[in-house]
Amino acid sequence: FQKLHIYVCVFTVSQPFLSAPGPEDLGQCATCEVRQQTKTMRLNAIKSQILSKLRMKEAPNISREVVKQLLPKAPPLQQLLDQYDVVGDDNRDAVMEEDDEHAVTERIMLTGTEPDSVVQEDGEPKCCLFSFTPKLQTSRIVRAVVWVHLRPTDEETTLFLQISRLMPATDGNRRQIRIRSLKVDVSPGASSWHSIDVKQVLTMWLRQPETNWGIVVNAFDSRGNDLAVTTAASGEEGLLPFMEVKISESPKRPRRDVGLDCGENSPETRCCRYPLTVDFEAFGWDWIIAPKRYKANYCSGECEYMHLQKYPHTHLVNKANPRGSAGPCCTPTKMSPINMLYFNHQEHIIYGKIPAMVVDRCGCS
Repeated sequence: FQKLHIYVCVFTVSQPFLSAPGPEDLGQCATCEVRQQTKTMRLNAIKSQILSKLRMKEAPNISREVVKQLLPKAPPLQQLLDQYDVVGDDNRDAVMEEDDEHAVTERIMLTGTEPDSVVQEDGEPKCCLFSFTPKLQTSRIVRAVVWVHLRPTDEETTLFLQISRLMPATDGNRRQIRIRSLKVDVSPGASSWHSIDVKQVLTMWLRQPETNWGIVVNAFDSRGNDLAVTTAASGEEGLLPFMEVKISESPKRPRRDVGLDCGENSPETRCCRYPLTVDFEAFGWDWIIAPKRYKANYCSGECEYMHLQKYPHTHLVNKANPRGSAGPCCTPTKMSPINMLYFNHQEHIIYGKIPAMVVDRCGCS
């Protein structure tokens, strides 16, 4: 299908027969007002575009307190958050071409829920059943691991971290099929995160969803103590097992970023790119984990026919028929994506790329 982009142009019409401020003052005032209107429209459009590109009808109803409870305190998530701390809200260092209309998901983090009672015995195990979205079922899996947090031990020891598939009980006996086993050497007094590859079993679950009854996680020390955190005691919030899945990306190609840039208080009247920072906390969107804000930019300014860039022949057409067209419009001619870490409606943590959210260049067309 063809993509339809709609841009709103704001035209100002001078009225020379009115006696008021001088031409320069009137022009500056009108330019300032138009610029403010354009900025407001851009902010409103960004809110709608984000929800649309994430295929959401409305923003997830997740409060800041719920985010703190659900957010895993795990290495892969912390690495992503550290990237935002280093890069900040500037998205200028890697401008790439994106053709997809919707967000290109790169990484998904799934929190586990309690398995069905048919695979439990006396209410155990409490963890973990992972549910998968249709998006994940139609994507190519690049990597899939389960992250497990181990409680500290009082002596140096070797643990065997095991993950087993749960199956419905037969003849009254609960069935567990071991998937992976990992030998882990731990030091006394230190808790730690460890990951186990589950790509093979995930691929099977996606092909045969009826075989997904969940997994059980154990990490026994030499005394038989299970040090894997599978139920959260007080102070262990954010330490439950979760699955990290990376899926393939669509191809991209680098592009140049050129164009006329102006400061917020610039007297420039021609079509120009102006700075605009979007603050998601100001929107009340606590479901967006990172970035909390980003530089979106917007286009504003006049377009004279002689400065028309995209369709030079339009100048001749408009000159021949000046009343037949409203004239060229100052619009984005180059845009780039932003990376976003967020909760969806199912409270899954998703790391994705949302296309065409940053204005890189403005022009008349």
